[in-house]
Amino acid sequence: MRALTEDEVREAFVNAAPEEVRVMALPHDFLLLDWDHLDFLAWRDPRTRGRGYLVTEREGRLTGVVLRAADGQSRARSAMCNLCHTMQPGDQVALFTARKAGVAGEQGDTVGTYMCADLSCHENVRLAMPLAPSEIRGSVDMKIDGTKRRTEAFVERVLEAAGVDR
Repeated sequence: MRALTEDEVREAFVNAAPEEVRVMALPHDFLLLDWDHLDFLAWRDPRTRGRGYLVTEREGRLTGVVLRAADGQSRARSAMCNLCHTMQPGDQVALFTARKAGVAGEQGDTVGTYMCADLSCHENVRLAMPLAPSEIRGSVDMKIDGTKRRTEAFVERVLEAAGVDR
């Protein structure tokens, strides 16, 4: 992902009211991010419980969505993030919803998926794992590509039938 400015990030959101964008807290380490190792930018808002943000580049354009984590804890022993396909303890995966962009979102339509609770999918797919005898090192690259593709597909669902300039 290319390096972004604060203004670029704030202007990217397609499902947020102007007030939501104004009070949004950027990641505390925003100025120190290693943009070359990010496939997308995702973080939890440290000031607003349950809120998260996801910004990705699609066809050279930035698109951001505001996320809301579901209340409560999972009773599952383990769960899989639908973005990075990483199995984790159940309390480290949460259901996130995003209001759809445009009129659909104004009418209350949302989309949701299970994601890493701390929104660290881009890090989880890069964790070094021991190689099995038949494992190919390229599988990490495939995981990274798959995570990016699934993230973009989620953002597309937020934009569906919204009439938003994609």
